[in-house]
Amino acid sequence: MHLEGSCHCGSVKFSVESAEPVPFMRCYCSICRKTAGAGGFAINLGADHRTLKVKGKRYLRVYRARIVEGDETRESTGQRHFCGRCGSALWLWDPTWPDLVHPHASAIDTPLPEAPHSAHILLDSKAGWVRVEGRRGDPHFDGYPDFSLKEWHEKNMKPQRRR
Repeated sequence: MHLEGSCHCGSVKFSVESAEPVPFMRCYCSICRKTAGAGGFAINLGADHRTLKVKGKRYLRVYRARIVEGDETRESTGQRHFCGRCGSALWLWDPTWPDLVHPHASAIDTPLPEAPHSAHILLDSKAGWVRVEGRRGDPHFDGYPDFSLKEWHEKNMKPQRRR
């Protein structure tokens, strides 16, 4: 699916091709919550990084989160791209998986398909004020789920016919 996205002020616009365009996975980790999750979570999609086209690159900024594990702190390899003018979270790219890019559903302007259910992940770092909402039967995970974005789409979404 071809996706068009932008920041709030319109300084950055982008397009990307996605085989995983359904916004189903809500991440409650502190990084997503604080950088992109107004409701206490963020929703990332899966897309092909090789197809990413960006207008307004000069306004892009990158944040690499600090990961605290015990007494040690390290920098995440994930690069969270956002607009330097309005602060809108746009996408996450990690050189560990160079062919993938994860646009934030909130930055997508193209109408997205509705998910039949949501997966709620990294609940072990959810803020106390956040209420986990969703449908009965939604899967919940304290950490990462036992499936990938691609696997969820293959199992839950029927292939769309091409016209």
